[in-house]
Amino acid sequence: MTDLLSEVLEAHGGTERWARLTTVTATIVSDGELFAAKGLPQDLRPRRMTVSLHEEHASVCPFGAPGRRSDFTPGRIAIERADGTVVAERLDPRKAFAGHTLETPWDPLDRAYFNGYALWTYLTTPFLTVMRGMRVAEAEPWDESPTERWRCLRVTFPEDIASHSAVQDFYFGDDGLLRRHDYHVDVAGGFAAAQYVHDIREADGIKFPTRRRAYRRRPDGRPDHDHVMVAIDLSDLRYV
Repeated sequence: MTDLLSEVLEAHGGTERWARLTTVTATIVSDGELFAAKGLPQDLRPRRMTVSLHEEHASVCPFGAPGRRSDFTPGRIAIERADGTVVAERLDPRKAFAGHTLETPWDPLDRAYFNGYALWTYLTTPFLTVMRGMRVAEAEPWDESPTERWRCLRVTFPEDIASHSAVQDFYFGDDGLLRRHDYHVDVAGGFAAAQYVHDIREADGIKFPTRRRAYRRRPDGRPDHDHVMVAIDLSDLRYV
């Protein structure tokens, strides 16, 4: 474990506290150009997200219609009724994105898969770095401004963890807290994204950002603030 990773984990609540927890639930409101580009513009109704902390499993409710929810794991995505009856299901869902570009339309299962892996990634950061198979190294820092330099952890994800891309960069301030998250969105043509996080709060001993804004990332690494690809607001987080 790198010195930076140790500092980051401690700043966000510590691995001892994280190990005693199993699940996080959160109210989410999401929006952004990506969903419109996919033909599935997002409404601003609050939804409830549930994420497992030590295995990749997530669900959001309602999804698509009242009384329905998504059920995500890397090998399966489903839309279910409240009693568990399957409305729609896809096994090995990542294969469905082969050949996709940014403009390729998504169906509801595509949207549910993206939502599942993305929110699982966000709600387990930075503690996902210590899961089996993750490779972590300190990379070049990012100069956000002439007076603000953020240190970087480059994380390589194993094949059995679904996420945006195999290699992702996480940037942290002098306090050890997350500031920015860079990746490529492989399920949408691989466009480069820079996600900035804001309004860090604490719940049940864990610190987390409550506002996320993902922008197209320019070749020089700077965000294109004219294009908010995904916006996520989180509230009422509860860890158990």
